[in-house]
Amino acid sequence: KHMALDSKIPQGHISEKWTNHKNNLKLVAPNNRPKIDVIVVGTGLAGASAAASLGEMGYNVKAFCFQDSPRRAHSIAAQGGINAAKNYQNDGDSTYRLFYDTIKGGDYRAREANVHRLAEVSANIIDQCVAQGVPFARDYGGLLDNRSFGGTQVQRTFYAAGQTGQQLLLGAYSALSRQIGLGNVKMYNRHEMLDIVKVDGKARGIIARNLITGELERHSAHAVIVATGGYGNVYFLSTNAMGSNVTAAWKIHKKGAHFANPCYVQIHPTCIPVHGTNQSKLTLMSESLRNSGRIWVPAKIEDAEAIRAGKLKPTQIAEEDRDYYLERRYPAFGNLVPRDVASRAAKERCDEGFGIEANDTNEGVYLDFSAEIITKGKQAALIQGDANPSDAKVQELGKKWVESKYGNLFTMYEKITDENPYETPMKIYPAVHYTMGGVWVDYNLMSSIPGCFVAGEANFSDHGANRLGASALMQGLADGYFVLPYTVSNYLADEIRTGKISTDTPEFVDAENAVRQSIEQLINNNGTKSVDHFHKKLGLIMWNKVGMGRNEKGLTEAIEEIGQLREDFYADVKVPGAANEFNQELEKALRVADFIELGQLMAKDALLRKESCGGHFREEYQDAEGETLRDDENFAYVAAWEYNGSDASKSVLHKEELKYEFIKIAARNYK
Repeated sequence: KHMALDSKIPQGHISEKWTNHKNNLKLVAPNNRPKIDVIVVGTGLAGASAAASLGEMGYNVKAFCFQDSPRRAHSIAAQGGINAAKNYQNDGDSTYRLFYDTIKGGDYRAREANVHRLAEVSANIIDQCVAQGVPFARDYGGLLDNRSFGGTQVQRTFYAAGQTGQQLLLGAYSALSRQIGLGNVKMYNRHEMLDIVKVDGKARGIIARNLITGELERHSAHAVIVATGGYGNVYFLSTNAMGSNVTAAWKIHKKGAHFANPCYVQIHPTCIPVHGTNQSKLTLMSESLRNSGRIWVPAKIEDAEAIRAGKLKPTQIAEEDRDYYLERRYPAFGNLVPRDVASRAAKERCDEGFGIEANDTNEGVYLDFSAEIITKGKQAALIQGDANPSDAKVQELGKKWVESKYGNLFTMYEKITDENPYETPMKIYPAVHYTMGGVWVDYNLMSSIPGCFVAGEANFSDHGANRLGASALMQGLADGYFVLPYTVSNYLADEIRTGKISTDTPEFVDAENAVRQSIEQLINNNGTKSVDHFHKKLGLIMWNKVGMGRNEKGLTEAIEEIGQLREDFYADVKVPGAANEFNQELEKALRVADFIELGQLMAKDALLRKESCGGHFREEYQDAEGETLRDDENFAYVAAWEYNGSDASKSVLHKEELKYEFIKIAARNYK
């Protein structure tokens, strides 16, 4: 049956939509909340904040994470910061400016109303986190500090050194722990959601696998919130944690939740380059470093060749022989252009032969802090009353300043590469980092399954075709603290007389049996190849054909090749061990099976979107200067896919038209 997409965007002026909407939502009285059960899957910023908030309101919450502690959710790895329109720096920021920057950064492919709401609640997030004791950086006078991030010309990013995600997650985790202690939240660690259960069309629970015993469990609720992060690991190599996966989101997709814009993937420009074929993940170097570091490659091809051959050091290359290509191409934003722009520019230089890393692909560029060390060193000397400091003193004071801002990142870089970034430039290259696509949700963050809400990176909302740096933490906490408590309550208002939902119904029995069957199929499959063998193969197809540059030929091949890979996987994968025990190969196999289907849908989505926008770069659609060429006539829509069997090339497309009433849609220009 064909489902119409109703985004439920409220009427009225954009600055009043959310306020008016909240005023008209239904409520659940405090004495009724304990009668209602809510399941939250995932305990990152979106999940932990949602579970803590709903628990505090008095609902019965069950929270699930596959990690050994909710603290281990991948939000903990976020480095650079969180955006909010506070305008503390008095440099022209406003709610509208954050709204505008986010829409423009997403290349005009996001839903206006959702993005404006995000900008509105951003300021509350900072107050909430400060009240929890999150140790944001402060300036000399004790006031909250800010720095710049890509795609903006104001300083609106709040941060805690290079570990903002960790500090924010510990804040949300302490709020969650308090509710666990009060009995309002029951926490299930080491449990993985493997299916959603629908009764009369509504989300009524999940099937979860206890990862320690292998036991399958049925859990019922009046609503289910999926906050399980992004699907970057479809590429095998990414900055995501090794466990990050698409399974929970994909299972609800298979049960009727549309999956939107799967081809919108963020390739982060500053990661430590790939060093070999046995590597299992990549490491991010925060975008915040682009405040202080300048990105360059040698201007002469023979210098690049000499560096790769180990005959020349970057510090030996004269200033006039360096190509600061972002400053050259984008003078207005310089090194702080948005991520997709910076990544493509690095690829362009390396494709032309100017890469500096001696790996298989010669891909790498420099991120250089030497100029900042001198500038900040002289400034620090002046503060001490020394207007004529020695070079050694300038270096010493400058390095001290850099360490105070980015110390943990520099340490991490040195541990991985055995090079000291205070003395020699960092080597960086783009890597898969974040996924803008995800489960389609309406304005209330409800998927096309009634009662199933999706929050944070797992949904498609807010970032269009390219997310701006420091906006993921903002969106996760906005959804969990300031949106879901209102919209979930509105849905649950009709459930106060429902009573406890039984798990002894045919729907739960069937769902559990289906999960058991898929597990047994993998365990009993007498193949010869490991799960990683297939995952790496998928990753290579995705990176080479559905990566930074895409074209019709490559995408058509990818759809074919992934279809073949899916057949090979089920014919020849070997999963050692048993189903009813701790079995990480089985966990991986179940996840990779879903990644294969998703990868094929990503390629199909990318093939059908005959334009370039944000992170989706079709080589056929670019202007004379290599920038994205959008087609607003034909593609100003959200592509929401309906599942139609494991062959994603047969998925059904639904379009949600994007209407811009409050922002003039224009070509994106960062020059």
